[in-house]
Amino acid sequence: MEQTRDLFRFFHPLRVRWNECDAQGIVFNVNYFLYYDIGIFEWVRAMGYGLDEAPEFLTVRAEADFKGAAVFDDELDIGLRCVRLGNKSLAVEGAIFRGDDLLNVGRLTYVYVRRGTRDTAPIDSELVDRILSFEKIAPEQAR
Repeated sequence: MEQTRDLFRFFHPLRVRWNECDAQGIVFNVNYFLYYDIGIFEWVRAMGYGLDEAPEFLTVRAEADFKGAAVFDDELDIGLRCVRLGNKSLAVEGAIFRGDDLLNVGRLTYVYVRRGTRDTAPIDSELVDRILSFEKIAPEQAR
């Protein structure tokens, strides 16, 4: 499915900084994953979690499809939404827009871990409830 702005409830604005660009003057490809990482933290914050109580995840898969190029000083919007909730993992789709222009599509899979450890655990029911009430389109549930 082609990502469009209307699929997302959550957006985080970001302005491209000079150090994120390569010798061609465009955003270096690895920085899109940085943008998604920044967005994920803000997405969790938008669901009402503070820094000391935010759920902890480990990234187990990250993909990106490049549709266009951002350049220095572009104003971007990072859209994120949970598309699948499993017992111990969740999948998030992202899209990076410059206005209505789609520049990048990402898919990130995270495994939930017990706070302060790397031990996987079932996703806390409170987090599931927050995601279900937050998202514009309900994620698939494989629980």
